[in-house]
Amino acid sequence: MYFNLSIRINGYSQTYMIQKTEKEWLQELGPERYHVLRQKGTEPPYSGTYNLHFQSGKYICAACKNPLFDHTQKFESHCGWPSFDSELGNGTNILKTTDRSHGMIRTEICCSKCGGHLGHVFDDGPTETGIRYCVNSLSLEFISNTPQSK
Repeated sequence: MYFNLSIRINGYSQTYMIQKTEKEWLQELGPERYHVLRQKGTEPPYSGTYNLHFQSGKYICAACKNPLFDHTQKFESHCGWPSFDSELGNGTNILKTTDRSHGMIRTEICCSKCGGHLGHVFDDGPTETGIRYCVNSLSLEFISNTPQSK
C-alpha cells in the first residue's frame, strides 16, 4: 500500500510524498531508526553516533537523504544529542510543528521531504542565533567533506 501522508501544521496542510509502505520503511531503516524516524521515538542521551562528532561535512536525513545541517552549524550543548544552531535550505528542509506529547509543549522538527522525525528545536542555544536544534543521531547520516583515501 502506497500513500501520501498529510499532516496539518500550524493551520497549513503539509503533504509528504511517501513512496514506501511502513513495512518497506522498517525493512530499509531497521528497527531503531524506524522507531525514531517513523514513530517519533528518541534515542537515549549520550548514546548517538553524532553526539560528539565534529568532522567536516554535511548531515542528511537517514531516510531520504535530504540535506539538513552543515558541520559549521554544530556545537557541543552537553544535552546528550547532536545540536545545531541553524539548518540548511533557508528553512525549507526542516518543518516545525507543535508537539504536546509527554506533558510538554515543544517544537518538533521533521524532514520536509519524507516527514521523518528528527528531534526538537529550542530557543536556548548559546550561539548568536539563540537556537538549539536537538537531533537524534539515528535520524541522521553524515557525508564527509574529506576525500576518502584509496
